Amino acid sequence: MTAEPARPATRIAWLWVLLSSLGIVAFAVTPYLTASLASLAESPAGGLAGHYAGQPPLVQAVFFAHIVGGGVALALGPLQFWRGLRERMPQLHGWIGRLALGGVAVGGVAGLLLAPVNSAGLVGLFGFGALAVLWLATAVLGYRAIRRGDVPTHRAWMMRCFALSYAAVTLRLWLPLLIVAQLPFTSGAFDFDAAFQNAYAAVPFLCWLPNLVVAEWLIARRGLPGLRFARAAAPLEKMEAWISS
Repeated sequence: MTAEPARPATRIAWLWVLLSSLGIVAFAVTPYLTASLASLAESPAGGLAGHYAGQPPLVQAVFFAHIVGGGVALALGPLQFWRGLRERMPQLHGWIGRLALGGVAVGGVAGLLLAPVNSAGLVGLFGFGALAVLWLATAVLGYRAIRRGDVPTHRAWMMRCFALSYAAVTLRLWLPLLIVAQLPFTSGAFDFDAAFQNAYAAVPFLCWLPNLVVAEWLIARRGLPGLRFARAAAPLEKMEAWISS
């Protein structure tokens, strides 16, 4: 039996994810690999360079590790959802997956270490810290699933994992929207720096929570295994049976 061809909407969505991921790698990751933090901090599009340019060398090294690891995971992730690659070149699919998981491991550990020194304060500590923990956890669970031959569960966890990788894209989509949303509430001259700081204070959670909601919807739509709470529910069922007996 031949597999059902992908729908046009699915192809368009995958193409958007691929191009937006590569776009962020090109325009938000590459600059950090081609120029120093000090020089980037002086440019209008310096991004986070201004915050990390004054940090100790060890913190800067961890920041670069996060940039590289996250960039690898973001660039390779969409290829893993290309059905033609999975079916025609499964070995290549496997090796790309290993590289992507390596990127998640490096980027996730580095992100966890950076969370206490992020520029969004306590919101960033908990938001970006939770993102790093979940990013690593979904990668480990996805790897363990494929090692035991459970392909559907592997696919579900890797969809969640890439949804967290894609936070690098959605963060940059939310920022301009949140900045523009402040315009009606501004009296006098618009303070872009203050508006940016207000917007950046919201994205530590906003950049990844909706992504996971969409991922769970896609997982359910494809009939893949959802999150199970059977182990947590079992003791409650036993207690209810004991009370009713």
